[in-house]
Amino acid sequence: MAPQDGLDTEPDPLFDSVELTGGDPIFERRELVTIDHLPTEDRIVGRDDQIKMIANEIGPAVSGAPPNSVMIYGKTGSGKSLVAKHVMKRSEQEAERRENDLAVAYANCSQAKGNADALQQLGQQINPSESSISFPERGISENEYFNRVWDVLDEFYDAAIFTLDEIDRLKNDDLLMILSRAGETGSVETPIGVIAISNKINYRDQMSERTKSSFGHNEYIFDPYDATQLREILDNRKDAFKDGKLGDAVIPRAAALGAKEHGDARKAMRLLRYAGDYAKNNGAEMVKEDHLLEVRASAEAERLRDLVSGLPSHTRHVLSGLAALTRQNNDQEWFRTTQIIDAYERVCEKEGTDSLTKDRIRQLLKELAFLEVTENRSNHGGKGTGSYKEHRLMWDAETVSRMHTRQ
Repeated sequence: MAPQDGLDTEPDPLFDSVELTGGDPIFERRELVTIDHLPTEDRIVGRDDQIKMIANEIGPAVSGAPPNSVMIYGKTGSGKSLVAKHVMKRSEQEAERRENDLAVAYANCSQAKGNADALQQLGQQINPSESSISFPERGISENEYFNRVWDVLDEFYDAAIFTLDEIDRLKNDDLLMILSRAGETGSVETPIGVIAISNKINYRDQMSERTKSSFGHNEYIFDPYDATQLREILDNRKDAFKDGKLGDAVIPRAAALGAKEHGDARKAMRLLRYAGDYAKNNGAEMVKEDHLLEVRASAEAERLRDLVSGLPSHTRHVLSGLAALTRQNNDQEWFRTTQIIDAYERVCEKEGTDSLTKDRIRQLLKELAFLEVTENRSNHGGKGTGSYKEHRLMWDAETVSRMHTRQ
């Protein structure tokens, strides 16, 4: 095609990083190093036993029989969600092979605004195209969402498996209790199995007695990956990059960095992806070990954003206030609640929003400690001082700031 009048025929340097074919100069299959990608079985490392254990619990559902419900605990990046999604996918395929209709659905409770929102996600996933039932994002009650889920299950399915990821992020355990007791209470005839996932090993202590009773005692703890396993995980994803575009030292270093953070495969994967993006955006011929160090701060900020996503904006204002205090006081790590409240109110003023009550701020600080974003301790002071609580960031203050600048 001849150039149009008035258009420059010289290449535009703005698009130097884009190949003539429209391809990517670094990545071959970038999705392989994204966090939400569900890999094939041959790419899953060190979780064969866990896959079999979870499959044994929910397995009866593939024949339309009542499955067990299970609770999975483990640190972030230990493969909990991966295993649950993998087993659900294979369960669905096996049920189809046996000519049974199995409903499978996944809800990340950290992204849900509450039980109704999580239910809406589950209902939308299992609702077939021929159904006359709808699951609008708003406008109906939590109870109505439950009724519609029961109606869909009884009309279209022989059994169901629901995964509730980061279940501890919901305000109560009503969703867990009602789903696990649905058959017992006569709400639905279709048998339901629930895979509940929590990063907090003490989450069971927070359950109501009714939920503990109905949910049973099938619990599994996923140990963190070790450095060798992390390296194998990344080796199994290196075809995300084009031949000759990944330096020999990159994967061992990314695995070592992930192993330092409780064997966090998500962190290792995120570092690898960020390093590839950095190489591409800076015109590098290949991904090098040094690139990992360049992107660590950005990867950590994304990891923190994932951790606090779904929390109220005022929780992030509290976090910003504590980060500001930490930056302004290089020789101080711990800060009293009253200091944090003052800092939070300054953030609110800057953001042009009204501040919450002191009691509510104390609750938000508890939530941040629960997520291990902050840590608190009681200080009994001394005579005439009284007792008070202190808090400190468990993340670098600059990482917190970077998280906010990229939101």
